[in-house]
Amino acid sequence: MLKLKLFLVVAVLATQIVTLSAQKRVKDKVKSLETFVETVNGVQFKMIYVEGGAFQMGERSEKHEVTLSGFHIGETEVTQALWQAVMGNNPSYFKGADRPVESISWNDAQVFLEKLSGLTGKEYALPTEAQWEYAARGGNRSRGYEYAGSNRSGAVAWNESNSGMETHPVGRKQANELGIYDMSGNVWEWCSDWYGDYPTGRQTDPVGPATGSLRVLRGGSWRSDPHRATIRNLYSPDDRLNFLGFRVCLRP
Repeated sequence: MLKLKLFLVVAVLATQIVTLSAQKRVKDKVKSLETFVETVNGVQFKMIYVEGGAFQMGERSEKHEVTLSGFHIGETEVTQALWQAVMGNNPSYFKGADRPVESISWNDAQVFLEKLSGLTGKEYALPTEAQWEYAARGGNRSRGYEYAGSNRSGAVAWNESNSGMETHPVGRKQANELGIYDMSGNVWEWCSDWYGDYPTGRQTDPVGPATGSLRVLRGGSWRSDPHRATIRNLYSPDDRLNFLGFRVCLRP
């Protein structure tokens, strides 16, 4: 009888441990899908969770179906305050803590991302071109806008018609359907991909060509015409210009 009681107690405890473990896995999974705020050396920035899905990527003549897994992307472009907190300097031409950092090359961004990852214990990266476009167009909440959040560029973008020919503090224009700011205008944003022709056929979580000489940028800037969320740009990974910046993405 004693042995039976002990067996029943052990069985109950084992069941409780398994149940708690399963509950923790569920909670961890839910938490991983949430928008969160990161703090680095006193500077905060928000990461927006973008639920995965399928969409038609590219301009009219380039359209192809892409399916993406869920991911986190920066609510705003990386600010000068955040760059300063991570790197200890500010290379920007247009100074202002809340303005996007610019005059940043693709290679410079990689150094920043490595240091940011070390400070936070998370793996930060540039968004892929597909992630960037999907997020700009509102993900699975998209309303089909021409620009990132509106059919009126002036509502969501700082461009040559309204910028006064300089950058502006992030998050001052209207957000898109996902609550993400400045994906049209302010500064062009580096993506992780090499520039190349889009592949034909359906793609899942594409990362672009394996090699190349130029890197992709998206979004338009303070000195350009309004650009649709599907428009591509390209520069050398060494180029540092006062209309080139970036936002961060979190690797799954």
